[in-house]
Amino acid sequence: MAATGTEKQGETYYVSTPIYYVNDAPHLGHAYTTVAGDVLTRWHRQRGEKVWYLTGTDEHGQKIMRTAEANGVTPQEWCDKLVEEAWKPLWQHLDIANDDFIRTTEERHTARVQEFVQDLFDKDEIYKGGYEGPYCVGCEEYKLPGELLDGEDGAKLCPVHKRPVELLKEENYFFKLSAWGPKLLEFYEANPGFIQPESARNEVLNFVRQGLQDLSISRSTFDWGIPVPWDEKHVIYVWVDALLNYATAVGYGADQQKFDSTFPANVHMVGKDILRFHAVIWPAMLMAQGLPVPGKVAANGWLMVGGEKMSKSNLTGIKPQDLTSHFGVDAYRWYFLRAIAFGQDGSFSWEDFSARYTSELANDYGNLASRVAAMVGKYFGGALPEATADGDAEQAVKDGLTKAVALADAKIGEELDFQGGILAIFDFVKQVNGYITEQEPWKVAKDESEEGRARLATILYTAAESLRGVAVLLNAVMPETSQKLWDSLGAEAVLGPIADQRVQDAGTWGQLPAGATVTKGAVLFPRLEEKPAA
Repeated sequence: MAATGTEKQGETYYVSTPIYYVNDAPHLGHAYTTVAGDVLTRWHRQRGEKVWYLTGTDEHGQKIMRTAEANGVTPQEWCDKLVEEAWKPLWQHLDIANDDFIRTTEERHTARVQEFVQDLFDKDEIYKGGYEGPYCVGCEEYKLPGELLDGEDGAKLCPVHKRPVELLKEENYFFKLSAWGPKLLEFYEANPGFIQPESARNEVLNFVRQGLQDLSISRSTFDWGIPVPWDEKHVIYVWVDALLNYATAVGYGADQQKFDSTFPANVHMVGKDILRFHAVIWPAMLMAQGLPVPGKVAANGWLMVGGEKMSKSNLTGIKPQDLTSHFGVDAYRWYFLRAIAFGQDGSFSWEDFSARYTSELANDYGNLASRVAAMVGKYFGGALPEATADGDAEQAVKDGLTKAVALADAKIGEELDFQGGILAIFDFVKQVNGYITEQEPWKVAKDESEEGRARLATILYTAAESLRGVAVLLNAVMPETSQKLWDSLGAEAVLGPIADQRVQDAGTWGQLPAGATVTKGAVLFPRLEEKPAA
């Protein structure tokens, strides 16, 4: 039985996004998966773990070739333009801290793909045959007749793109996928957490139990792809080419030490529409090659607008910059993981984003940070006072932070329940707001006795120390804002960079020392302007 990701030799926590097809510019759906992977890897970095985060672009196949032709350029020129002018700049804009960006037209990838496929051919896992069937160029996939939708005038439509499929007949090479069905089912049974969420796991189990067909792994009707090494009249099927990026990017066939320490991925982040490729075809290919299987395939749901999956083909694609220019990058990173349970479909609306921004970010979180900094400045000249009058109320806050840390670490770091983890943190923010409301430091400040000053100092220290913990916990989600809060608390000077703070230790009370210089900086989440005109 092939090994799982948890049995790999190396210590590296390896997370990947899909490599995105560069037939057009990225939209919210692409960014959703990429931000989720970024939050996950940032979280594990702040656990003190060695992390590798991979993203990239899928640049071969018939769809790319046709798009390039329609734009009057070569496929390579089209890919170069899209990658350098759209994809890489967006990830920089969204503060994505990927360790590598792989392109499937790079030689470090193409040469290793040929080696991998040649090895399978030499092991008699690949044979020559013919195939005829309905093909969706948008998916770059042959479809089963039962999957198709009925269109006008008898046309058969792809269920994803809602566009007519093409009937293709060509000579191909086939991977003996059908032979691996029983071994895949055995693997799924032994590793129930391999596919998430449960609904996705059930879909894959049902699909494999029905019996797998052998997979066409080459195309002979066009030439934009990696040549099959033993027969250059064929190019390797774009999905076989694409899946292998997860191996070639970390040294397969080129850097054995890096490969052993990193591969396989702990988590493949994918959209649910490409689940079968990652949960069926990819592990079967790895098993056939004697390589370990990933630890987990996590399928996020679709982002919906007006009841339709967000995509260019459905004319519901929205540029992330349309939102970041209004709400800010950090709020953008926060919103989709907060508003939508990862693994489920979720609907986006401008109104919902605005309401959550105002209520949770501006009022609950941002206002808390501003109030605390302002009161430390007003009552103690900006020097964080020492807490000397702790009581039950303070203990409840300390316990609340401990609980938030444990819950957020479990939810985000282990369960990929980003919504649950963020809610745990913001429940604590609400608790601290309630604590301040109940303790009324503005009234306590009127008592100038020694006891009154001690009580005021304790309230404000408790609030500031709570914000120290919140800044650490939210750093993976909102790094720019967390840095601003860190600076406002004077934490950099006394505790070091926020990125060096361990999330699992964020609940250890008393880290922010008395005497730290607290300043009221810019508002973390400014009031929103009117919605821009469409």
